[in-house]
Amino acid sequence: SKHDSEYNSPEPERRAVRVPIQDVNQTENEDQEVVDEDQNITFNVYTSTDMILQEENIADATSQANRYEINPHGSETKIMSSSEVGNSTATVKILLMPDRHMITVAFTIGLTILDLKNHFAFELRVPSDNIQITLDEKCVDDDQTLMDIGVQPHGMVQFELSSLDPENYPIRQIKPQQEYNMPDVITVRVQTDADTYQDVVVEIERATRGKAFLGGYRHKVTKAKYHHAAVQTIAKKRPDRGIEMFSRDTQTVMLRNQDQQCSKNASTQMTSIGCYVSNMEDKLITPSGIYMTADEYHSKRLKAVVTLQTYLRRWLAKSFTDGLRQAKELHLAWLENEKRRKKEEKEQGIRDKYRRWMNPERKADFDLLYNALKKWRQEEEERINAAFSGAEKKAALCALLEQETQFISSIERHKTAAFERNQDKAVLAFLNKCAEPKKWRAFDGKVTQMDTQFTIRGSELRDLYNSITQDEVTKDERLDVVLTIKHTVKDHKCKLTQEIVDLIDREVDLLMRGMKKKNMDGLRKRISTLFLQYIKTPEFNPQVSKLLQYPADLRKNMYLCSGCNEYKSSSDFALKTNTSVVGLCRRCTQLDNEGRRREDFCLYKNILKHLRETEAKCSPESKITYLLQEQDLRYLVDELWGAQSALSGCKDLHDLLLVRWEKNSAWSPWNCILLTKDEAATHLKVENIRKAYDVVVIRDVKQKHALARKYFSQIPAVAKWQHDAKVQPPALGNLLVSKPITKATEQNG
Repeated sequence: SKHDSEYNSPEPERRAVRVPIQDVNQTENEDQEVVDEDQNITFNVYTSTDMILQEENIADATSQANRYEINPHGSETKIMSSSEVGNSTATVKILLMPDRHMITVAFTIGLTILDLKNHFAFELRVPSDNIQITLDEKCVDDDQTLMDIGVQPHGMVQFELSSLDPENYPIRQIKPQQEYNMPDVITVRVQTDADTYQDVVVEIERATRGKAFLGGYRHKVTKAKYHHAAVQTIAKKRPDRGIEMFSRDTQTVMLRNQDQQCSKNASTQMTSIGCYVSNMEDKLITPSGIYMTADEYHSKRLKAVVTLQTYLRRWLAKSFTDGLRQAKELHLAWLENEKRRKKEEKEQGIRDKYRRWMNPERKADFDLLYNALKKWRQEEEERINAAFSGAEKKAALCALLEQETQFISSIERHKTAAFERNQDKAVLAFLNKCAEPKKWRAFDGKVTQMDTQFTIRGSELRDLYNSITQDEVTKDERLDVVLTIKHTVKDHKCKLTQEIVDLIDREVDLLMRGMKKKNMDGLRKRISTLFLQYIKTPEFNPQVSKLLQYPADLRKNMYLCSGCNEYKSSSDFALKTNTSVVGLCRRCTQLDNEGRRREDFCLYKNILKHLRETEAKCSPESKITYLLQEQDLRYLVDELWGAQSALSGCKDLHDLLLVRWEKNSAWSPWNCILLTKDEAATHLKVENIRKAYDVVVIRDVKQKHALARKYFSQIPAVAKWQHDAKVQPPALGNLLVSKPITKATEQNG
């Protein structure tokens, strides 16, 4: 048979928590040892009557303490009343059949067997009617108490508990109560005011160290023990200041003394006056090697040292040569990588240029096309002038003009298509900006977003506009969209909304009649255009008032364009640094460039962009780079520096940069030099310019600086920086100028 598993626990004197009969408190004896898999589960069971009786007993604890009598044997015996006997507990052992699992329970002897059944019915999840309790193989009645059976106070009795219906309601073992685990997050209600409570979320930190025992106290009446709580807060670490710190323990020298003693003492003695030592057992020892003098020994050591130095110097020389060889290989590999990188960049630039030719999208792309067309026309004119004359020349020039007209027409078609695509993208970007929530960055770096009523309104209108501009929709979806827009605009009574409602009613009527889609494209375009105008109205969409400018806001910044004779905003004019009057607007300037000059400022824009980014990092307070425009930079590159590097003469504008001549001074047109990217990186590492460059190079650079200073001194906004320059320009009379200086900026104006 199986071993009887029994859970032993101390008698009723142990610490236990009183709970109603439905609750069970399990206590474990920490001093017990488990032998042969025998275990004990102990329960203290109390009813509500027991609670009341116990409280009455606590109240009369003082008077009951003196109720003792002396028995014939001379010892004290406590006198107990009938109520005290009924409230006393006894140890009840229950043997669960058929597994023979033993459970020990502290039970009040005044309770009946039915109460015991109800308790175990709750614990075993078995109806009390199917539980049978036997004593000595005899059934016990439900109305009998433990006192009726003969159980004495603080005594012990053993019952057997079985099920009347083992198939449907088997008796299973009671598992010990698992240890309670504190959750990771708890909610605590804190009283802030007299009638105000606030829920606070508390995060539980798992302690990685054991809490110290700090003692406690015991209640005098209830005998309950309370322990002091240990501090649970983890000690705050000092912030790391980036300085290596040493404690006193690491700086203190630890001294240790250790005695050394030979394992055996020995002594020697010689014959002397008054002492005779026998020499019968002495031995004569002669050296077996050759005697070496001190000079021979030192010469041998010197030879060995020379040999060691020879091998060492050989190893050092070999290491040095290996290092040089590795440095050479690394340098050659770097040169190869740089050559490959430059080749790839050049190929990528050619691919980008070809892509911009074939698929132009921006204004710079069309400027590139017109510039290429200008170069092609010049080459063709030179070829015609060299190959033909007379009538043949005129016919060839007419054919060239007709071909150029076809190219311009093709470019304009591409420009119209790109304008429509860009217009749709601009409208979508505008609607997304209207629906964008408010954002700000907190002190901890986190970005917070907030939707207002205006942004929510903008988001709804954006979704409606995207739905109405879709082409691939079904009839039902289209009806749903237009009716939604109709209900949206009906809330505002005006001429615009009335026109939108009329057009929507017309489209709904045509859809119900089965009109084809291609016949309603114009109507749908009118609806989408009017709805976009509805979105751009501040009365219907307040968010657009921060993004659009209206004539009332532009009255003080309106200027007349001399080309189109229209009043436009100041932002529609491209002003130069030396401009004194307002001339052509951006649109007229672009048309003039496309029809006459056909210049491409893309390369100069890239040089100016790189210059501004570099100066923003080196000197954030510098402003002169933002005053210069593409035309001014073109004058610096083409007129002053000849569109080539000042050192190598490279004429590839893709690889040229404008950098500081003296790196410790702010950039200015009279403190710059045009170099390639590699030359610029090397030039910025030079500490002393006079030692690094030849006198001829320095004189040539100073001459160009003087010309730049003279040209830009006519601009008031730039002239004030000349007075702060540390280097004074040389006299213009000492400079050799072989040709007159032209002002490209004035010519372009």
